[in-house]
Amino acid sequence: MSLATRHPMARAFTLVELIVVIVVLAILSGVAIPKYFDYAAKAKESACKGTLGAVRSGIANFHANSIVSNGAATWPTLVQMQTLGTVMQEPLPANPYNNSNTIQAATWATTPPVSGTAGWSYDAATGKFWANSNTSGIGEHLW
Repeated sequence: MSLATRHPMARAFTLVELIVVIVVLAILSGVAIPKYFDYAAKAKESACKGTLGAVRSGIANFHANSIVSNGAATWPTLVQMQTLGTVMQEPLPANPYNNSNTIQAATWATTPPVSGTAGWSYDAATGKFWANSNTSGIGEHLW
């Protein structure tokens, strides 16, 4: 007679062992899931700040070049902002908070306005560029 036929329960897990494994997995997921969401939020923040930095640098470069080339300081127009090779050499990435890469004309008063569905806002009179979204608790339009 083989071992499997003499002791049929010898190869099975007990209910206590299964519950212990489930509890351990629950504890691990309770630690890992909040960390994942924290990393996702930090990735969005970094992507948004990186795009803002690159575009603002391109705007400043356009402004400086306009002084050198024609003696008058001018900010790029909205059409120039949207034309590849004028201010930016590559297409503008989507705003990670609303997944839109369109640029809308806006006027910066005391605080940047947030309206519409565009991903980015640009004030051609002042050269200011910002994210056109306002996630609660983050305030990415203020960066």
